[in-house]
Amino acid sequence: MSGHSKWAKIKHAKGAADAKKGKVFSKLAKELMVVAKQGGGDPGMNAALRNLIQKAKSVNMPNDNIDRAIKKGTGEVGGAVYEEVSYEGYAAGGVGIIVKALTDNKNRAAAEIRNIFKKNNSDFAAVGAVSRGFERKGQVVVEAAGQSEDTIMELVLNAGADDMINAGESFVISVPTSAFGDVCDVLQKAGIQPISAEVGLFPLTTVPVKDVAVAKSVNKFIAALDDYEDVQNVYTNMEVDDSIASQVDEE
Repeated sequence: MSGHSKWAKIKHAKGAADAKKGKVFSKLAKELMVVAKQGGGDPGMNAALRNLIQKAKSVNMPNDNIDRAIKKGTGEVGGAVYEEVSYEGYAAGGVGIIVKALTDNKNRAAAEIRNIFKKNNSDFAAVGAVSRGFERKGQVVVEAAGQSEDTIMELVLNAGADDMINAGESFVISVPTSAFGDVCDVLQKAGIQPISAEVGLFPLTTVPVKDVAVAKSVNKFIAALDDYEDVQNVYTNMEVDDSIASQVDEE
């Protein structure tokens, strides 16, 4: 988890200067459509949808946009049909990269994403070459200020969480996917609003990078992938310490 959270410092710094909100909303709309299609349009019965709506509202996505995306997913209104596709490969320094995309044209997405890989001196790896080093699980982050660590730990562990780490300003809760909805629900009932709550891919082991040039190269690669409209998430096993991260953030 440490590798993922440290990498987030770089990714989030890049996000501050990222594309326009319209692109962010477009990506969220696609995800809302897929989640609503898979689990239904009622957030009360679909924990993944409920948490995605929370994420959309946290970036000020208009309610009309959220409602329209959900209705497209459930078939109440017409819209494109999106499929999830993944690609994997290696960046500078042997850092593993996994790309998750939602697209209505798999051939176009594959060609465009492969082109980004090639421009960054990489190519797709065999299926499983990188992803076998990751696990799919949930991560919930709660602000530590004003909260009792013992109380929160008891709540989340009883709800099925694997672990909780005190990261100073926040508590980082690791959750198996099967218990993700229950953990989010118990926090909500306790009046605790998470900073973030997501299910994603987390590295089982990390690749330490101590060279600033390599870290910047990987950051540039991920930024290019993130900028492509069909890409929803980019995961990496890169681990950098704070001194390296701060130098990359300066870019």
